[in-house]
Amino acid sequence: MPEVHATIRAATLGDLPAVAAIYTHYVLGGVATFEETPPGLEDWRRRLDDLAGRALPFLVAELDGTVAGYAYAGPFRPKPAYRHTVEDSIYLAPGHTGRGLGRALMGPLLSGCTRAGARQMVAVIADTGDPGSIALHEAFGFTRAGLLKEVGHKHGRWIDTVLMQRALTPTGD
Repeated sequence: MPEVHATIRAATLGDLPAVAAIYTHYVLGGVATFEETPPGLEDWRRRLDDLAGRALPFLVAELDGTVAGYAYAGPFRPKPAYRHTVEDSIYLAPGHTGRGLGRALMGPLLSGCTRAGARQMVAVIADTGDPGSIALHEAFGFTRAGLLKEVGHKHGRWIDTVLMQRALTPTGD
């Protein structure tokens, strides 16, 4: 598919039904997420508010007035010492993969996290590493940090995850 030129912007409350629909596709039909029940709109509103309160980005890729994908970064783990490490999430609507939307979202996501004071970004990629997701992260300087074998069970099978990591600010600051 040819690369498309989307408008990348901050997500709004009005975008959340489309965001929820995209995510529901992956929750119910795939293993990109380990969630088994799709979050409702109220859950998405809380996530949007929480990330805004942390000054972390929640972005959408808009094509012809339609949300075709989204990306955000949230806390990697809840313990206080992890507060400078974030985990990215990027999901594209069915039919919009392989067209450059992930790349269009990743750059602004990294910049937004750096502005928010994050120092490290971690990617947790399910199913022993989706080749497209791994390639996207490698293109932005992520390196493999580990493999967790059979840590998830969904759709009747055990699922591995690949961990990737990237510094957001120079070390030693």
